[in-house]
Amino acid sequence: MTENLQLFQLPHFSAASAEIFVLLMAAVTLVTELLFGKKHAGLSYWLVQCTLIISLFISWSQLGRPAVITFNGLYVADDIGNWLKIFIDITAFGSFFYARQYITDRHIPQPEYYLLGLLSVLGMMVLCSAHSLLMIYLGLETLSLPIYAMIALRRDFENALEAAIKYFVMGAIASGMLLYGMSLLYGATGSLDLENIAHHVALSHAQHSIILSFALVFLIAGVGFKLASVPFHMWAPDVYTGSPASVTLFLSTAPKLAAIGMAIRLLVFALPDIIVQWQPLLIILALLSTALGNVLAVVQTNIKRMLAYSAIGHMGYALFGLIAGTHDGYAFSLFYILVYSLMSLGAFGLVTLMSQKGLEAENIEDFKGLNARNPWLAFLMMIVMFSMAGIPPTAGFFAKLLVLKALVDAHFVWLAVFGLVMAVIGAYYYIRIVKIMYFDSPALDSRVTLGRGSSSLLSINVLSLLLLGFLPNLLVHACLLAFQG
Repeated sequence: MTENLQLFQLPHFSAASAEIFVLLMAAVTLVTELLFGKKHAGLSYWLVQCTLIISLFISWSQLGRPAVITFNGLYVADDIGNWLKIFIDITAFGSFFYARQYITDRHIPQPEYYLLGLLSVLGMMVLCSAHSLLMIYLGLETLSLPIYAMIALRRDFENALEAAIKYFVMGAIASGMLLYGMSLLYGATGSLDLENIAHHVALSHAQHSIILSFALVFLIAGVGFKLASVPFHMWAPDVYTGSPASVTLFLSTAPKLAAIGMAIRLLVFALPDIIVQWQPLLIILALLSTALGNVLAVVQTNIKRMLAYSAIGHMGYALFGLIAGTHDGYAFSLFYILVYSLMSLGAFGLVTLMSQKGLEAENIEDFKGLNARNPWLAFLMMIVMFSMAGIPPTAGFFAKLLVLKALVDAHFVWLAVFGLVMAVIGAYYYIRIVKIMYFDSPALDSRVTLGRGSSSLLSINVLSLLLLGFLPNLLVHACLLAFQG
């Protein structure tokens, strides 16, 4: 009894203060909405947005501190997790802000929507700081389950129900594969703790090479599904297209950050000594994703579907940094996904904002002559498209350049060349959007107008891509320090 008392250590609750705060506020929001929701419309929206802002500042205040492993090894607080959480809060805040009018116009239940989104954010934050296989799975399920419900909230829209069922079934299969891989990994190492797993694999990976190989296949299948990497991508175009634009906006941003966080925890921290086994698997995923994503995006007429295939291609580039297998490569992969989250937030945010009452701006033709209908919106969309294409001086250019540089430094020159060729192909369908906005006649004569708040936030969102393009070291240096620490 005395030994057990001596072994027990009080957890560092301050290390997980952001997650604790979000969980408490989710409960407060639920109770407050039940008591006062009928009298005060929009109460849940403001509570959730305030929660995200405060959570962002909590994570920001913890930057630069030494890494802390607490809660009996289940949780790690480090700068990698903190940066991911900061951008998760930013993208979730932006998603809810852009989607507010859309949700109101289509009579989607607001309290349920925002509360489910906040619970999903909680799962993402847990996933980014997981230091155990148990916490990774818990975070992943907490992330995914609310999104299934968010997609189906618009009950009068058959495509949304179909998308929710498809995403749920595919997600359940992927979770099962990930869980099976974790069980194999536990069987080989006898531990759920990522640090202990890394230690056991370093000492005895030759003895358990077969079981570790099987575990890797299932683990990467689970990671590949969350990233929508080929060949685990089939759900993405259908779910992106079938979901309400507000949910597609949320789904395309914050969960991608958490998925890269999961990949970093599983591969970089738990299995660094068998990089020769997981590196070829990631190469296959990256090659297929960049190729199929960019090629299939060219022929799309639905902008949400086009951006879905674009996201598949971008996840291939995000994997390039992990494939390099160096600290710089990991840091550049983190930088890439942070920049991508801002690009996707701007692109889908504009699609959501343009979907006025009674009109869904889903087809590429809906953007014809946008410059004549609203020159500022056309300019913002042009910057987003240029950034996604990797055209200087946008942040997207440096994101692509750095991951390709990491490949060259790691002697994967052929893979960097392939990525460069795919980037050129990808530039076609992005520039096509710009051409349609500026040189085609408007499909509709009505002027596109946005509220002052939405226009201001969208401007800040998009112009930040130019700022990070001119001053990329603002974020690149922070990502490098996160992995050096």
